Amino acid sequence: MALPRIDTPTYQTNLPSTGQEVQFRPFLVKEQKIIMIAQESNDEKEVTDALMRLVQACTFNKVDVQNSPTFDVGYLFLKIRAKSAGESVDIRVTCEDDGVTTVPIKINLDEIRLQVSDNHNPVIQLNEQVKMILRYPTLSDVSRVGDPSTGDGSFRLMYRCIHEIHYDDQVFSRVDISDKEIEEFVDQLTSGQFESITNFFQTMPKLSHTVEVTNPNTNVKNEVVLEGLQSFLG
Repeated sequence: MALPRIDTPTYQTNLPSTGQEVQFRPFLVKEQKIIMIAQESNDEKEVTDALMRLVQACTFNKVDVQNSPTFDVGYLFLKIRAKSAGESVDIRVTCEDDGVTTVPIKINLDEIRLQVSDNHNPVIQLNEQVKMILRYPTLSDVSRVGDPSTGDGSFRLMYRCIHEIHYDDQVFSRVDISDKEIEEFVDQLTSGQFESITNFFQTMPKLSHTVEVTNPNTNVKNEVVLEGLQSFLG
């Protein structure tokens, strides 16, 4: 006699980048094991790959996870996590007054919002004739460039996210430009022009939540801003 199959509930949400309605389900034990094993490895690429596989499966393969903006995937994961293991998660945060002491806190995943800066713009006007169109980085991009927090990783991620370069009426698509040509193009920019590009990444939508904690060693109250998906992985 075959064992019974257990029905899994489904839910709906909307992708932050497009507003598209997405159906999803909680993750199953087999998928939770993948995430746990990846986290134990302390390998960022393994964790990223595990997150992509989990979100892909839990959205019934209807979302192109590899090519979706990182904040879309992070948002979906938190929605899935809340329906799978409860709305609250236990994490530790570092008190900023001494930069050493960590304090355990419980946060409600439903309170985490996607923050968008008012001055965010994917169109970078370099001069009167030349402008650049940027796209949001995907988890696939992050996985390929290595650690984007390093100097080399951040430049490689930037090169991948250049979507088009416009010169008067001419449009140069990234797929038609070599990596070497992109690097040479960026190298000729002034500091001010380059700062306009980095501003795109600094102001793009991000998962953010502010918590207030008291340092038990100094009695100083700290306001800590948690940003990015990794901050909320308990």
